[in-house]
Amino acid sequence: MDYAKRREKIKTLSEVDAVALVPGANLTYYTGLHFHLSERPLIAILTGDNLSIIAPILEVPVIQNHPDLEFRVFTWTDEDGYQGAFDAAIRDLGLTGKRLGVDDNTMRVFEDRAFEKADNSLERVSMGKRLLDLRANKDSNEIALMRDAIGRSQDALDNLLDWVQPGYTEKEIARKLDELLLMHGCTNYAFPALIQTGPNSAMPHGSVSDRALQEGEFLLIDFGGKFGDYPADITRTFIIGTPTDEQKKIYDTVLAANRAAIKAAKPGVSCDAVDKAARDVIEAAGYGQYFFHRLGHGLGLEVHELPQMAAGNQSVLEPGMVFTVEPGIYVAGVGGVRIEDNVVVTETGVEVLTTFRRDLKVK
Repeated sequence: MDYAKRREKIKTLSEVDAVALVPGANLTYYTGLHFHLSERPLIAILTGDNLSIIAPILEVPVIQNHPDLEFRVFTWTDEDGYQGAFDAAIRDLGLTGKRLGVDDNTMRVFEDRAFEKADNSLERVSMGKRLLDLRANKDSNEIALMRDAIGRSQDALDNLLDWVQPGYTEKEIARKLDELLLMHGCTNYAFPALIQTGPNSAMPHGSVSDRALQEGEFLLIDFGGKFGDYPADITRTFIIGTPTDEQKKIYDTVLAANRAAIKAAKPGVSCDAVDKAARDVIEAAGYGQYFFHRLGHGLGLEVHELPQMAAGNQSVLEPGMVFTVEPGIYVAGVGGVRIEDNVVVTETGVEVLTTFRRDLKVK
C-alpha cells in the first residue's frame, strides 16, 4: 500500500493545521501501523508532509520495524507518564494555539485532555466523519484484497454446507465455519459468525445459541473472513428440506429486493434511492413492516463504514465505493431471511463481488 499517497489526502483538510490519529482503522489506513487501544496512549500526528508519533517507549521497536515510514517519535515511559510527550509534541511541532483535527469517533477523553493540558489554546476540531469520507473510495489494491477475502469466505461456506445437517447447534455451526475460514487462508474473521436457526432468524442481531437446527426451517448465516486487513461480509439463508409456500414467498421477495437494489446502484445515485429500490419490492409484497433496518453499509478496513445505504441519506455513490446490499424480512414465529452481497461502484453501475449461489435449499 502507498501510505504516503494516502497521507496526501490529509492535506485536503485545510481547516486544520494537523490531524491526530489513535490506534484503529484510520491509523492503519494512513500509516500501515497496527496497534490496539490500551491504557497507554499512542497518537500519530500528521502535519503537512510530516508524520510524528507520541508513543510509549515499549512500542518504539514496532514502529521502527516500518522502514518505509519517515517519522519523528516523542516517547514516554511508565515511570514518567505520557503528559511530557504530549507537551513536547505540541511545542516542537509548532502547534501551540493552532487547530488540531481529531478522530473523535475513536479518541478517548483522557487523550483529548492530555492535548488540552499541553496547550489550552489548542483547538481540537472534530474530523471523524471527514476521515471516513477520505477512506470511502477504495483503490484497486483494497478491492483486490476484499475480492480475495470474499473468495476464501465463499469456499469456506461451500464446505460448511456439505457438512451441516439437522441436529447441529448454532454454536457448533459457527465454530465449524470459523475453522473453515482459517483453513481457506483467511488471516482472521471479520466478525464472529452469526448463525440463526428457525425462529431465531427473525432477530437480525440475535446471538448464537445452543438451539439445534431442524429440517424445514430457515438457517441464516452471516459471516466473513479477512484477508490482508480487508473483510468480506456475506449473508445467505437456506433450508434443509422442503420450504413452505410462505417461506418461499419471503425468500423470493428478499431476493428480488436484493436484485432491485443492485440494479439501481450506480454513480450519482443517492444511497436513499438504492435503499428505496429494495424497500419498494418488499412493501409491494406486503412485508414492509418486517424490513426494519438499513439496506447496507460501506465495507473496508472496518466492516461498517461509509457509505451508509439508508433511507434519507442523500449522499451519492461514487466509483470505488464498496458496500453491502442486504435486504431482509423478519417475521416472528416464522423466521427471517437476509441475502447480503458485497458490491463495488464502477463507472457505469456496480460489480457484484460476491458470487455465492442464491438458492434457498441447501441440498
